[in-house]
Amino acid sequence: MEKKHYASKRALEKGNRILVYAILIVICLIWVFPFFYLVFQSFGLNPNPKSIFPGPGNWTINNYAQLFTNKSTPFFSWWLNTFIIAFFTAALQTVLVLMTAYALSRLRFTGRQALMKLILILGMFPGFLGMLVIYYILKLLNLNTSIYSLILVYAASSMMSYYIAKGFFDTISKSLDEAVLIDGGTKNTVFWRVILPLSKPIIIYTILVSFTGPWGDFMFGKYIAISGGLQVNEFTVAVGLQYLTGFDEYYGVFCAGAVMVSIPITALFFWLQRYYVEGIAGGAVKG
Repeated sequence: MEKKHYASKRALEKGNRILVYAILIVICLIWVFPFFYLVFQSFGLNPNPKSIFPGPGNWTINNYAQLFTNKSTPFFSWWLNTFIIAFFTAALQTVLVLMTAYALSRLRFTGRQALMKLILILGMFPGFLGMLVIYYILKLLNLNTSIYSLILVYAASSMMSYYIAKGFFDTISKSLDEAVLIDGGTKNTVFWRVILPLSKPIIIYTILVSFTGPWGDFMFGKYIAISGGLQVNEFTVAVGLQYLTGFDEYYGVFCAGAVMVSIPITALFFWLQRYYVEGIAGGAVKG
């Protein structure tokens, strides 16, 4: 009787595992379908949005060649603009986020809890609600005609993303701080020479998040491009690719551009995936 019960239990567990794996496989297929669709369409001679695979004899790399050689599609300028914005935004955001997280994790000052609650409440509002106000601030500073003003926009509110980093810093023993202070060090010494060398996963996590945000942002980039009257070669990648969708003859070029944009981010993520996961896991321990 016990053997029959054990066998039925094993069969039920096996069935549950098979069901879970089947659901995960379906989810994975749905997730990767858009990417494979873009790849196949990017190699099509006469891409057809209604079909996944190019027709027989229609495979070509002309779309990729046109992406970099056609003056009407200055992809390299778009890519360079986006890289500069993402690079400097990531540098600024990483420093600001880590310093904010360190202050709220290790220091005790009046209004600390109230400040953390205020940041939490403000973070619940969608960022696009302040787009109009931010644009007029840029206009007052005469910065609305440059796509690089996005660096200031992205970095300005970065301190509100301190939660994961703070949780990671909370896991580092405070006895290290005390030892440095007893030896005559300062809070700056603790942060730069003790905390940061022990925080490689959260640093890389913060860099990745700070870099990928501007890289794929469309909404505010489009707003600046239209309101500031920017030239086509001053667009970011997201805005530039959206511009191509207005021309049927550039559909294959658009798909090729989307593939080229995804490759650097995908490679960077897989290269630093281990640190990314460690950063999230470490930051989720305490909040």
